[in-house]
Amino acid sequence: MNLNRFCYLILALAAAGSILMPRPLLMWFLFANVLTLVVYGADKMAARRAWRRVPESTLLIFGFVGGWPGAIVGQQIFRHKTQKQPFKIWFIISVLLNIAVLVTVYWLSLH
Repeated sequence: MNLNRFCYLILALAAAGSILMPRPLLMWFLFANVLTLVVYGADKMAARRAWRRVPESTLLIFGFVGGWPGAIVGQQIFRHKTQKQPFKIWFIISVLLNIAVLVTVYWLSLH
């Protein structure tokens, strides 16, 4: 199993596991952020060792589904994906989309 498929497998397991917890949304965000941080670290290690990398689209999806705070921490800790301009733009867009979805869901839950 390659690293990219493994990333999606653990993300799916985190989603399934969070549903079983008392506060599923809170647990989802906790799991998503920890996993995103780990994936950024794994990708940085793969980059240093010339191993197969995690695609940027996977990193962006992990951020979009709620792991963007973990991605920001991972970018700073591992000094990874901090200079690559196209990625930075797409990352900001994914963060804004995630926030827009959260605000919309919250707003709809009030009405």
